[in-house]
Amino acid sequence: MAANDQKRFGRLAGRHVLVTGAGGGIGLAIAEACIAEGARCSVVDRGADAPDAVRALARAHPDTLAYMAADVTDIAGIPRLLAAAQAKFGAIHTLVNNAAVFDMAPLLEADEASFDRMFSVNVKGMFFVMQAVLRHMVEAGTPGASVVNLASQAGRRGEALVSHYCATKAAVISYTQSAALAMAPHGIRVNGIAPGVVDTPMWAGVDALFAKYENLPIGEKKRQVGLAVPLGRMGAPAEMAGAVVFLASDDARYITAQTLNVDGGSVMS
Repeated sequence: MAANDQKRFGRLAGRHVLVTGAGGGIGLAIAEACIAEGARCSVVDRGADAPDAVRALARAHPDTLAYMAADVTDIAGIPRLLAAAQAKFGAIHTLVNNAAVFDMAPLLEADEASFDRMFSVNVKGMFFVMQAVLRHMVEAGTPGASVVNLASQAGRRGEALVSHYCATKAAVISYTQSAALAMAPHGIRVNGIAPGVVDTPMWAGVDALFAKYENLPIGEKKRQVGLAVPLGRMGAPAEMAGAVVFLASDDARYITAQTLNVDGGSVMS
């Protein structure tokens, strides 16, 4: 496709984007933004049936969105997921590794079950999905191939109540750097974004946990974290999606091994 045609039809025109953890929130916003930029999207989440919001998006874009049920912690099932995605939309040009879970507890109360669950999804699942997609990209010689991993501002620092989650997101940043160096000889870029506090449905559960451990009224922690952001508010899922589209596009063709803070100024680097 000529450069002028790509500009006309969208920055991701003709590309196949695989997005994990895309049943709602940031993942769904990323899928919407990629489709708006001309991509075909394989949208992955755990439920056997697509969530209502995904079904609505699929009805609006029946030729460019397909829902696929998969659990990223089922490592043996990853090849089946990739085969289904390729059968639907062809070679994968971009992986967006978004699937993640959250939990919190005081350090002296943090248990093994919570540790295992978060590391299984946020690190193990992220890595092995990335590995499988990268292997596919190398073998296929996919032009313009890239990966965008979703980290977090929590991966930039420790937090007393959020030790396991912070550690998993720090691991995402580290794996992003290592994968980028390994893939550079193949012309494949690997980057990440580190969202700050983002106003998604997940925040109801996060707020409830902070209310429990910090003895706060429901809604107070959400209010506090929004006000603490230099720009004065929580982010929106679409604002995370814009950064992902940029990193997946040719506009970022000389950017790799970076994790971009998208957090309203909360972390400066």
